[in-house]
Amino acid sequence: MPSPALIYMDNHATTRTDPRVVEAMLPYFSEEYGNAGSVSHHFGDVARTAVEVATASLAFNIGADPQEIVFTSGATESNNLAIRGVADRNQRRGRHLVSVRTEHRAVLGPLERLGPRDFDVTLLGVEQQHSLDGKASPRAGWLDPEKIAEAIREDTFLVSVMLANNEIGVIQPIAEIAAVCRHRGVLLHCDATQAVGKIPVNVRDLGIDLMSFSAHKIYGPKGIGALFVRQGNPVVRFTPQITGGGQQEGRRSGTLNVPGIVGFAKALELCEAEMPTEQARLAELRNRLFAGFQQNLRGVELCGPDLSSAADHPLRLPGNLNVAFGDVDGEALLLEMENLAVSSGATCSSHEPGPSHVLLALGMSEDLARSSLRFGLGRFNTAAEGDAAVETVSTAVKKLRKMG
Repeated sequence: MPSPALIYMDNHATTRTDPRVVEAMLPYFSEEYGNAGSVSHHFGDVARTAVEVATASLAFNIGADPQEIVFTSGATESNNLAIRGVADRNQRRGRHLVSVRTEHRAVLGPLERLGPRDFDVTLLGVEQQHSLDGKASPRAGWLDPEKIAEAIREDTFLVSVMLANNEIGVIQPIAEIAAVCRHRGVLLHCDATQAVGKIPVNVRDLGIDLMSFSAHKIYGPKGIGALFVRQGNPVVRFTPQITGGGQQEGRRSGTLNVPGIVGFAKALELCEAEMPTEQARLAELRNRLFAGFQQNLRGVELCGPDLSSAADHPLRLPGNLNVAFGDVDGEALLLEMENLAVSSGATCSSHEPGPSHVLLALGMSEDLARSSLRFGLGRFNTAAEGDAAVETVSTAVKKLRKMG
């Protein structure tokens, strides 16, 4: 009997690079291979021009100016540059930062590193998975902007809140949070890695001061990301974390990744062009997937906010589905489904095994968190794959429950 076809539904972890992106990048590997920092010959001129064009495209698609883009190796470096760089520069104002318990480890990690340096970090809670009467909350994972207002102190210099969560897809009210921060004179950093290219993101409309994003979440190459740094009045200043050659006006030294930057820009261009139809397609596929689980299995619980929020003000990313299958261990479930690539709440990090800190922050029990699977749906997923995934998961859950 032939093995079932492999199905990839882990697009929040990384995405397949779109062939159109690869095509745009290829010349800069083998034909136009100059260093963008070489100013004395044709090869460097071509590379520099390619970077300038790509930077302008990226900036345009997030509502920024080209000089506000700093290229990095990815969103993790961007988060570190924003948090640690601003902390190093703004100590005169104070030593207090505010963030959220459900942030990505790429934000929580840099914040933890500031603790031994006598910085004080406040991590806020979010709306719980269940209300007091035990019913699922339609806004699970959502952060009330009033909590930001209450947490800001005289010595607060930075607030960091992600735009869309990588595990439960909840979209935070960043514009409202930014308004609070601006009123109090505090900078706002936003990890928008999961949001850029999937929902409309305009840094001016949102009021963000610093924003991290990355190419490999939007069908671009790995190893290239960016940090938006607002250059308005007042200018956002930070201390560089990588020094050396003085590239990018000294904000982040290192030879620019020309093919990666070109691919990054092309990837975002494609996402922006296809966003309206892709949002609707992914939301339909996601809802069909969840309905299939509900029809085939008992004890199925949606983790995170509602799927049915308004199209013009969504609470959840269209391609995100996080489901808990009671009485089943998620890690065992993954092992049972060798043909289906998804993530489990039991193994939220290969370096930190254990239940997802995001699901625990929602007030979920460890057992329920461990029974969850995260489905990250993307451009190359089809309805047929969704139906096959329902059958694969349902068969595995029934088998494991019977064994248990």
